[in-house]
Amino acid sequence: MKTADIGEKYVMKTYNRFPITFEKGEGMYVIDENGKKYLDFVAGIAVNTLGHSNEKLVNAICEQAKKLIHISNLYYNKEQCELAKKLVENGSLEKVFFCNSGAEAIEAALKLARKYGSKTKRQEIITMNNSFHGRTFGAVTATGQEHYHSGFGDMLPNIKYADFNDINSLKEVISENTVAILLEPIQGEGGIREAKLDYLKEVRKICDEKDILLMFDEVQCGVGRLGTLFAYQSFGVVPDILSTAKGIAGGVPCGVMMASSRVASSFAPGDHASTFGGNPLACAAGNVVVDELLSGLLENVKKQGDYLKARLEEVCQKYEIVKEVRGKGLMQGIELKDEARKYIEKAIEKGLLLVGAGKNVIRFVPALIVSKEDIDRAIEILEEVLN
Repeated sequence: MKTADIGEKYVMKTYNRFPITFEKGEGMYVIDENGKKYLDFVAGIAVNTLGHSNEKLVNAICEQAKKLIHISNLYYNKEQCELAKKLVENGSLEKVFFCNSGAEAIEAALKLARKYGSKTKRQEIITMNNSFHGRTFGAVTATGQEHYHSGFGDMLPNIKYADFNDINSLKEVISENTVAILLEPIQGEGGIREAKLDYLKEVRKICDEKDILLMFDEVQCGVGRLGTLFAYQSFGVVPDILSTAKGIAGGVPCGVMMASSRVASSFAPGDHASTFGGNPLACAAGNVVVDELLSGLLENVKKQGDYLKARLEEVCQKYEIVKEVRGKGLMQGIELKDEARKYIEKAIEKGLLLVGAGKNVIRFVPALIVSKEDIDRAIEILEEVLN
């Protein structure tokens, strides 16, 4: 029985999977069970920061597994404390909470915002239309796309939605009960839509004036993907709370919620927790990823991000089916005048892994080790499938 057949029979169908089973990866490539190689521009959907089978990452995971995989957060562990120190000292937020995923990091942010607002009896959180924040109940309620809510009954109360990049829309929904505004600096699942700098600055100004918390969802756009360690550093607008995950540990499950000391002090022991959050194995991996980003990989993101943008713009000019190029760094997309999936399927047949972002956008989120040659090869295949 083929692996895909076993999966169809026994695994709950929560994904529309492609009929491929991968067995191993090497750098920018993954290899299926039949030995076919694919150039990977999905990277686990912006997760495999250092590519596949990175030697430093593999060695760190193996060495840590020999010593200590997990220990309760009733105690300190060296790897967690070291990773927290690096994240704080290379950014503008002072406190770190570790969990296991992006949705958990968003849940932590929502809870912290509500706890912060409890002293003034404010509970309302505003998020953006077309956003995506995860699949747990708080995160999916915060997601401003109705089809993600369908069939699940009542969403959580006191969450409102405004139009992204529209300051007047935001002002219209702010009330005396508003405690926080949550947005993605670049909307990922919503189609790779970048926040305008003037908009972010105005949102920051409103938050300062009204004692409203500004919260950034950097789950997909953070961890070096825009060419800075944190996405907010690419815009020069500092949030009060940020949530990130995906690429932080290069493929080992790890999520992070960070906050200013002023806001973080709203949490007391028992207010929030995560059994596996920040365990030694995940943080050993996270330390390697952050070290690699800070020791030169961010420069590669800037360089190759500019090159990817230029090549995608060439494609846009050449093919009428391509409406627009969007994104920043190594988080980019092209909007098509047609549904994206059939072109993604054709690319897979030719040995290139791509992923959609909504119905009409093809997303490009390769590992941050990507080279000019990798990009050229990806564009070559892309042009073949658009012809």
